[in-house]
Amino acid sequence: MGIFLEFLEKHPGKIIGILLGLIFGWFAITYGLFKALFVSACIVAGYYIGKRLDDKVDLRTVFARFFGEHQ
Repeated sequence: MGIFLEFLEKHPGKIIGILLGLIFGWFAITYGLFKALFVSACIVAGYYIGKRLDDKVDLRTVFARFFGEHQ
């Protein structure tokens, strides 16, 4: 168990990448590529919105910049 924890401390990005690849691969095999891409896009959008909320950014500004100003 000690070797695993040491590897986890030194290489967290690799482990997260492996897990994300495994999950995406499972989704692609189970549901198809386009459904897996859609779920991945939803996860990325959710992360982005959540990060903005954590950073105390006004979401109206983010959406206005993303979708363009409408008059």
